[in-house]
Amino acid sequence: MAKESSHRVVLIVSAGSNPFEMSVATEIFGLRRPELPVPWYDFALCAATPTVRMHSGFFQLSGIAGLDAVDRADTVIVPNRPDPEAAADPADLDAIRRAAARGARLVSFCTGSFTLAAAGVLDGRRATTHWRWADTFTARYPRVRLDPDVLFVDDGQIITGAGSAAALDTALHLVRSDHGAEIAAAVSRRLVFTAHRDGGQRQFVEHPVPAVPDTSLGPLLEWAGAHIGAALDVPGLAARAAVSPATLHRRFRAQLGTTPLAWLTEQRVTLACRLMERGEERLDVVARTSGLGTATNLRTQLRRRTGLTPTEYRRRFTPAP
Repeated sequence: MAKESSHRVVLIVSAGSNPFEMSVATEIFGLRRPELPVPWYDFALCAATPTVRMHSGFFQLSGIAGLDAVDRADTVIVPNRPDPEAAADPADLDAIRRAAARGARLVSFCTGSFTLAAAGVLDGRRATTHWRWADTFTARYPRVRLDPDVLFVDDGQIITGAGSAAALDTALHLVRSDHGAEIAAAVSRRLVFTAHRDGGQRQFVEHPVPAVPDTSLGPLLEWAGAHIGAALDVPGLAARAAVSPATLHRRFRAQLGTTPLAWLTEQRVTLACRLMERGEERLDVVARTSGLGTATNLRTQLRRRTGLTPTEYRRRFTPAP
């Protein structure tokens, strides 16, 4: 039977906090787990105000501890930010700075990294955040070494997680660090969730076709997209557009911010992904149909773009029969 723990985990909530991430922390650290042979956590919520309205205003919390609970915590999970560009609560930032100064472990889920950065505790450190906000984060906090591809970053005292679902990966990593892989695996089985997801965030990043301000490439892109599985190359595209390869390269750079070859490869990998999502399991067929040529090239390009092998990609994105 699990013993009571002296390791206190406190989650700070603020106006607009995401209830999903709060629930993840409550599930992992707050539920009693008498079946585990280790002391579990002492978990609490706290806030700067007596009442906190949660994200989208569907419900509010009341009767939770004040921010003085942070001063007694071993691990502090900071508030995520529904609008990362909005100012954080100064009282929350002061509590986070105090916790950092005395050596408490600091954790963020999703856009909570903006809260840590606003408190000044991420300067010079590695961190991650949701891929959608990566450019905004880097522009605002250039002294933080942001890695937008991973699910979480453990930089010692400070652990930052990526998007909302990555809160599970991050929390299980904390359990693994505190109690070992066997205990983390037991918790993940209770959650019906893998103990370790590979591939990082790249597999989820949107890659929209950029808007083309100059219509000179429009017809070429439309034609190439309809023939992406054919033996297209840069000289062939240039001939189709009736320009030199050098001119075509300049137009792609100016209008799409990429090269003709990189654009072709991106479109082919996207098509390969769609084919696998629709159930095609023969890699040679996927490679040939998408224009990637060989299964070896398909594996290489898919890994480069998504961080996953074809098998891993199918397992995550192909519906079960």
